[in-house]
Amino acid sequence: MRKVIKGNHAVAEAVKLCRVKVISAYPITPQTTISEELAERCARGEIDAAFIKVESEHSAMAALVGASTAGVRTFTATSSHGLLYMHEVLHWAAGARLPIVMVNVNRAVGAPWNIWADQSDSVSQRDTGWIQIYVESCQEALDSVILAYGLAESLSVPVMIAYDAFFLSHTSEVVDVPEAACVDALLPAYEPAQRIELADPRMFGGMMSPEHYYEQRYLCHRRSCEAQERLAEIGEAYGRATGRSYDVLEAGRTDDAEIIVVCAGTMTSVVRIAVDELRQLGRKVGLMKLRLFRPLPAERWRNVLGGAQKVIVLDRNLSPGLGGAFAGEVMAALYPLSSRPLVYPVVAGIGGRDVTPADVRGIIEQVDRSGRPADAPIFWGLKE
Repeated sequence: MRKVIKGNHAVAEAVKLCRVKVISAYPITPQTTISEELAERCARGEIDAAFIKVESEHSAMAALVGASTAGVRTFTATSSHGLLYMHEVLHWAAGARLPIVMVNVNRAVGAPWNIWADQSDSVSQRDTGWIQIYVESCQEALDSVILAYGLAESLSVPVMIAYDAFFLSHTSEVVDVPEAACVDALLPAYEPAQRIELADPRMFGGMMSPEHYYEQRYLCHRRSCEAQERLAEIGEAYGRATGRSYDVLEAGRTDDAEIIVVCAGTMTSVVRIAVDELRQLGRKVGLMKLRLFRPLPAERWRNVLGGAQKVIVLDRNLSPGLGGAFAGEVMAALYPLSSRPLVYPVVAGIGGRDVTPADVRGIIEQVDRSGRPADAPIFWGLKE
């Protein structure tokens, strides 16, 4: 069934299709309409789930830790400072290997206050142990929530879906909503290996000594790494059922590309337009869209980027004192290559500023003229 819906409402459709049993969320712009839509659907009986109204994002995630430990499918959504407020409990959920799925609507962090698109909030949580998937469209947001539950529950890991504030959250697109029977076939009812049971008491979250803690953390790491292959398998199965396949990345026109632009989120659509325009002029440029950021699919990145002469990494996030976070990760991934492309970090679109195809063409032209990258990132569009 096709609908014209906003990104946030596409997420609500996916949560309904996944038959989530506990939803806990605290409203924060621009995520609020996800919580509102889910609360209304629960109140109308369209979703057979308990909606827990909490006083903070910290409590929202803590409530889901309890519900997931009890053995039910859970969901929450947040943005910006709400995600930062969850930080402590994100570590707990990952360490307990709970298959919680969360949507983070990427929004800039203060100070100063800004409610527009910026990926710094989710990027700052990359070491918590959560799988991170970045999406480009409303359709991809809906599909990725469904894929996330299959990934989370098969590996016992929490998964975060991230997409840009307002560019997706409040923009309407044509979205193909799968039939419930199709999703049911792909996503069976959740049956955890262990859960809280009164007839079989167990201890969860107890103290662990140095003798065992190291190995427990290693197991979390190993399961996270397995998400690369598992996501590709689930994405392929989803494609057979719906016609829309997903992988850990998307490469476009990269086979013979001399310059490849790397990006994530909605800027990908803009880069794609610029790449197509330059290709029509005979320029050998390509695009690599990042989808999976944690675990980091370094080998896949090397396979796509290793043959290029130059790589531009376009970051809508900023790690002060370093530059864009994605650029640093791309450089680290390419380091083992004996012959590797020059990497040009570019920061653009911070705080929701527009990035146009003309901007992307300008960035590519500047890099093409450059002999070597400068020590500092290119801050594109920065005003005097």
